[in-house]
Amino acid sequence: MRNSIKKLGAVITLLAAPLALSIPLAAQADDLSCKMTFATKGWSVLYKTAQGHGHVTCSNGQTAEVYIKTTGGGLVVGKSSIDDGHGDFSGVKDISNIYGSYAAAEGEAGAVKSAAGTVVSKGEINLALSGTGRGWDLGISFSKFTISPVVHHTKAAPAAQ
Repeated sequence: MRNSIKKLGAVITLLAAPLALSIPLAAQADDLSCKMTFATKGWSVLYKTAQGHGHVTCSNGQTAEVYIKTTGGGLVVGKSSIDDGHGDFSGVKDISNIYGSYAAAEGEAGAVKSAAGTVVSKGEINLALSGTGRGWDLGISFSKFTISPVVHHTKAAPAAQ
């Protein structure tokens, strides 16, 4: 069974590699260096979803707490979590550029503990993702990776009487 998963993983990687390699990763001199740490949990049975939170820090001192959501479909079955995710942005001029939906194509084959890496893009902005996690998954999926700002709600003080 393990050999079958390894062979399928190699085939899926070969299928997904041209998509990742076709994305330009060169940074401009005036681009910021922005990095993200994150954690997500999710599941898939033809439809794939995961949610989590992260923290982004840019070279100009800007920081942001972010909400992450991935959705998509494909020939995938599994359940997984990424506990120690890392992301490197390119093409960012201001931290506000990180928000929005990125396109992704992924090949997956893993059991118990696994490591994953992919590149997602949104126009001129690319995000190289990597991380380690737990779970199992098998298949090919096409996903939307969305980053939103975390909105902190505060309670209003009671009106003075």
